[in-house]
Amino acid sequence: MRKLIVATSVAILCSTGSVFADAVGPSDVKMVDAVIENSLTGQMGDPAAGRDIMINRKLGNCLACHMNTEISEQPFHGEVGPPLDGAASRWSEGELRAILVNAKQAVNPDSIMPSFYSLELGARVAEKFAGKTILDAQQVEDVLAYLMTLKDE
Repeated sequence: MRKLIVATSVAILCSTGSVFADAVGPSDVKMVDAVIENSLTGQMGDPAAGRDIMINRKLGNCLACHMNTEISEQPFHGEVGPPLDGAASRWSEGELRAILVNAKQAVNPDSIMPSFYSLELGARVAEKFAGKTILDAQQVEDVLAYLMTLKDE
């Protein structure tokens, strides 16, 4: 019986293509006044996973542009973007979600910050990345959960 339950669960996951099949697709995200109020997945983000995504040079790579003293053990913090220290005290959850999803729409059309959950990646996108998002919906929620831990003391 246990094998049947496991096999059925695997079959369901494979047929949906994702554990988070109910995630809002990048083309369906609703941003109003530079805010995305609702979770992209309906799931809470995991701050520890979000921290890992932020420091991963092949995923978020947030430290390439932002300084964050909470992650001081990581080398080479950038100074192009605003410091992330106290981010949750400066922006609401919905504002931060909008910035992560599409900073060009939420903040400034000339921003060099990538749109992490948008299909509008800009000019000169390598063919293998065209039509894809940088992060999936749950990864955005994970990074957001981490950013929400960064409050001014």
